[in-house]
Amino acid sequence: MRPTWHVSLEELDAEPHPLLARMRERSPVCWVPEVGGWLVTGYRAATEVLADAAAFTVDDPRFTTARVTGPSMLSADGAEHARHRAPFAHAFGPAVLQEHLARVIEAEAARLASSLRPRGNAELREEFAGPLAAAVMAAALGLAPSGVTAGTVLGWYRDIVAAVAALPAAGSGGAQPAQVPVPSFSDLAAALLTAMDGGHAPVLAEAAHSGALTRGEAVSNAAVALFGGIETAEGMICNAALHLLGNQALSDLDRGVEESLRLEPAAAVVDRYATRDVTAGEALIGRGDLVRVSITGANRDPAVFPGPDRFDPERPNAGRHLAFARGPHFCVGAHLARLETVSALRALLSTLPGLRLDASRPAQVRGLVFRKPPALHAAWG
Repeated sequence: MRPTWHVSLEELDAEPHPLLARMRERSPVCWVPEVGGWLVTGYRAATEVLADAAAFTVDDPRFTTARVTGPSMLSADGAEHARHRAPFAHAFGPAVLQEHLARVIEAEAARLASSLRPRGNAELREEFAGPLAAAVMAAALGLAPSGVTAGTVLGWYRDIVAAVAALPAAGSGGAQPAQVPVPSFSDLAAALLTAMDGGHAPVLAEAAHSGALTRGEAVSNAAVALFGGIETAEGMICNAALHLLGNQALSDLDRGVEESLRLEPAAAVVDRYATRDVTAGEALIGRGDLVRVSITGANRDPAVFPGPDRFDPERPNAGRHLAFARGPHFCVGAHLARLETVSALRALLSTLPGLRLDASRPAQVRGLVFRKPPALHAAWG
């Protein structure tokens, strides 16, 4: 069975929720020619695809991010994935984060919010969320002691995003070159190696010197962590602020952030490739087919989340969302992203009295793969 659905990419980018709901109602797995593969919109089918790395892999030459950063935990499965991931899973675990990064995050969030306070208004994505995410990743990867600024890190991140976005669609056929050169990537790699050799990046040094990873592999994984860490945190902070500032009854930031993650995940789609002919939902997926899991669609499946389009910070099962994926590729930075988002919101609310969205410049979440408002204008005082 090959249920087919034609879509408008503009609709998926701007306001996908009604479209995804119609698709999910017809079939939780549909063939969508416009995205070059299958689109999974149902929660059950999404969890099955994400959990089964043997049938649905990321280890494919069409995987776009790997062509920019090189092989990493993001583009490997099985034992190879575990080898790449292990050092970072330890470094980004809750105990290590609380000991080494929690105070850094709180201090930087407070500093950025305080710098905005006298103005009475700001665009929070470019002036707060992005710089905070970049500063945190610079600290996490040991770049800050080497004199690398958050602005420089943010520039590297933007270059990686632009390079990935410029590549052909992930579902296009045929083998493609292993890596695409990005001029600033060599500068990022040099900075990471300097931090590693100077003892400022213990996670990288430990991984490389223990023999778990080569120096090049350590750099590739660090670049992936930087890309994911900034993209996810910036989007989470902006989406959560958009939801929470419009909800005056909110009493628990942690619960509010979880519901925001469910309602509008920063990473909207993740890609897998079928390793064999396999069934998902009622669809017969062919070997080699691209399978795009819509986290956005799965997170609003009414079979799991009643009233799925409503922001409800008291929702008892909001934590079942798939915003950080599932299975072996569950986001290695999930603890960091949550800590950063809650700290960011707490700093904004405590530092900027009467903080509110700027009604004269309303924000709209956009994005096909990564979703956040292009601009988030706010005022206070």
